Amino acid sequence: MRRASWLWIKREMRSKVPNAMDSIIQLVEGWIAEKSIPGAVLDITLSDRFHFQQAFGAHSTETENKAFTLSTLFDAASLTKVTATLPAVLLLMERRMLALDDRVQRFLPQFRHPEVTLRQLLQHSSGLPADLPDIARNKPRDIMAEIIAQELLFAPGSQVVYSDLGMILLGSIVEHVTGEKLNGFTRREIFIPLSMSDTMYLPSDSCKNRIAATEWNEGAFISGVVHDEKSFLLGGVSGSAGLFTTASDLTRYARMWLEPADSLLTKRWREECLRGPLMGRGLGWEVWPGIQSLSERCEVPSQSCGDDWPAGSYGHTGFTGTSIWIEPESGLTVVFMTNAVHYGRANPIRRLRPILHQAIYSSLIMGV
Repeated sequence: MRRASWLWIKREMRSKVPNAMDSIIQLVEGWIAEKSIPGAVLDITLSDRFHFQQAFGAHSTETENKAFTLSTLFDAASLTKVTATLPAVLLLMERRMLALDDRVQRFLPQFRHPEVTLRQLLQHSSGLPADLPDIARNKPRDIMAEIIAQELLFAPGSQVVYSDLGMILLGSIVEHVTGEKLNGFTRREIFIPLSMSDTMYLPSDSCKNRIAATEWNEGAFISGVVHDEKSFLLGGVSGSAGLFTTASDLTRYARMWLEPADSLLTKRWREECLRGPLMGRGLGWEVWPGIQSLSERCEVPSQSCGDDWPAGSYGHTGFTGTSIWIEPESGLTVVFMTNAVHYGRANPIRRLRPILHQAIYSSLIMGV
């Protein structure tokens, strides 16, 4: 079922876009019909020429099915890394309160590895493991102490292992430097200036009827509290996960990276994040090297934007089903929000994302 669609098209594109969007709408509706995902909100912009938003499907609570709308809030999962933690760190670097090659131990003396830098945490090249073992929501643990105790898997800077642990450390460093909680700093310095009024940690009770439920857990769906176990045990606020947001707010954030007049960050720092990626990782973002480079550099994993997206496209995904991709040459941004874990963790979202992004790019860029 489709809900609450909105479409703005500049005159020169009007003859081609409607048919293109029909095929994309049918694609998403087909996934809902086959129960690959319960529903979604899709938000696409193409510079100042085109803007499309549509909500699809519904999700369950214990008592009812709730239709998705354009105002549905999603657990952003790992989009927190690039929407909260990354800009927070970059703002502090612009203010000379942090530097890329600062050692983690400068701010967290208890951290055991003196060679690890903030750059390596941002690029997932610190050597830290991806995760902690056997995390359960109902078993309290000292998550920070366990992260501090981890051994490195490889020499820092030599390879990439995507790590929640490094981003949690970065969130803690922001708190150490600013003297305030990450949720307070990001709200004041990022979300309010960008008019992201529906983006928050720890959503209030007044918001909870708009939140898409995530996974079934101990007799109920998780709803209104973070899905990620580490963030949950950290009180719902961490550098790795915990953010709730809407597709519209994430599009505002994506446009900030493309439109200097609206950016909180200087050109220097936006470019620094994308310069010289290591194994497909810039600072925070996944950076797509292009299909030709992929065939030549097999250590770079295929990414969820789809093979036809040009080199230099960048984005990120979240475990719950969320994603954001930006193609700077054409000014294309795609935000796709779904709660795929509603159907369990063995869902096909990783397979579906590149299909969707490939269809969007082929229709709106290659086909125009």
